[in-house]
Amino acid sequence: MCPTRALSEAPLPLLEPDEAPVPSASPGGRVPSYLRDHRKRLRARFMQGGAAAMPDYELLELVLFRAIPRQDVKPLARRLIDAFGDFNRVIAAEPQRLAAIDGVGEAVVRELKIVEASAHRMARARVMHRPVISGWDALLDYCHTAMAHREIEQFRVLYLDRKNTLIADDEQARGTVDHVPVYPREVVKRALELNASALILVHNHPSGDPTPSQADIAMTARIEAAAEALELTLHDHLIIGKQRELSFRSAGYL
Repeated sequence: MCPTRALSEAPLPLLEPDEAPVPSASPGGRVPSYLRDHRKRLRARFMQGGAAAMPDYELLELVLFRAIPRQDVKPLARRLIDAFGDFNRVIAAEPQRLAAIDGVGEAVVRELKIVEASAHRMARARVMHRPVISGWDALLDYCHTAMAHREIEQFRVLYLDRKNTLIADDEQARGTVDHVPVYPREVVKRALELNASALILVHNHPSGDPTPSQADIAMTARIEAAAEALELTLHDHLIIGKQRELSFRSAGYL
């Protein structure tokens, strides 16, 4: 075997982006040692104790390390937490709102949205194509993950088949901080397209308080009437707040 070839095929060490040498970096070709040591400590603490061992801004630092490999990201992490309130709201923030924060560029927005999408996909996998009634807690977890920390109202419809298996999760509309337009005709039309037998309405209250408004109650009644006319069952309407949810069925509105 040729020694030169054997050397070129030797496995390379796995390095974090902030540990790999690059041209025009600080002396030695790497991130300054005090930042590198800080990052190593945070990573080690995360691996040993998980997210529970870290405040929100440090967990956010770990995400920002990937987007900004060779700078101190702690000030940016704190600015983001100050602007949005907590880690979850930073991750769920709209891209244009994130981009308005000093120090946030395309790479940061992309990393945050990747984290958000990963969380949504994991939660969604626990409920899609599974019986909803027997997996109610998983459904609530999914709704909270997808909607509880958004800054604007979002209206979703969960469509079920005859066995109450979730066959579709449709975002019907987005609105403002306290209003979202909903069209009952579109809700039931989509149910017919999917050959669905039942549905669950879900929307969030960015204020954090899931108490239904009169508009929420009236809109639910209109959708219920449209569904009944087509022999569709409206199982529930969930309003998702920051810490808790309200079920129209449990609260006696349905």
